[in-house]
Amino acid sequence: MKTYIFLILTMCSNYILAQRLLDTIYANEQKNVALFFPGAIRQGITGSENFVFTYNREKQQYFGLLQAQPGTESNLLAITDDGRVYCYILRYSDTLPSLNYFISENESIGNEKPIIKPKTAKNVDSVSGQENGIKYFKRYSEYLLKLKGELSIATKRKKGIKIQLQRLLYQANEVYLVIEVKNNSGIDFDIDYLNIYRANGNKRRKASYQRLTQDVIYKYNLPVVFKDKQSVRFVYVLPKFVLGNNEKLEIELAESKGSREVTLSFKN
Repeated sequence: MKTYIFLILTMCSNYILAQRLLDTIYANEQKNVALFFPGAIRQGITGSENFVFTYNREKQQYFGLLQAQPGTESNLLAITDDGRVYCYILRYSDTLPSLNYFISENESIGNEKPIIKPKTAKNVDSVSGQENGIKYFKRYSEYLLKLKGELSIATKRKKGIKIQLQRLLYQANEVYLVIEVKNNSGIDFDIDYLNIYRANGNKRRKASYQRLTQDVIYKYNLPVVFKDKQSVRFVYVLPKFVLGNNEKLEIELAESKGSREVTLSFKN
């Protein structure tokens, strides 16, 4: 185990020399510095004992806390549940430039397991598989919209616009969201975006609030504008996920030719 840790810490050092200087995070013994990662933390290691990085080892979470005692600089290695590796320089400082760091996936220095690109001969199969997947998403979305007995998991109304999450279903490696939007505002609603997020924390306490945009694989029957007096049901297909105990799902609809915005929140 010690050999494994040494090799990965060495990888961080080599990365500094070979590619770019790593970002520096400052800490001290008086305050907690919070690091929010895009994936749940599976492992976190500091190179020196005067830096301590704590995180939930029993139940994976997205954030960890860093403290430091006076001493020489070190580094932090963190590995998330998707295998992404992150590495940062650590320094002690009496004054801290920031107490919260929100880390994005593009800050990863690599993956725990090498990602092997398929050979050219297999690319045709990959494209074919994607096309078949889209056909399946379309058929299953059509089926969901034809189901009788509408459900209502969560609803949000604001200024004549209603968003309703009617179904949330797991199918294979995807999650299907059946959403309905009703416009009774008296004005057409031109869509800027309708995004899906996983949120953790409280908006009123910005230091503890984190929101991650979820990838959308496929959209079915989503219009570009919600006409006044119109009700539209559509389907979003996302990669499979499961909400944690402290997480909630957020659906945010924003207007492109105005300032209207509606956010629906759902928690298991």
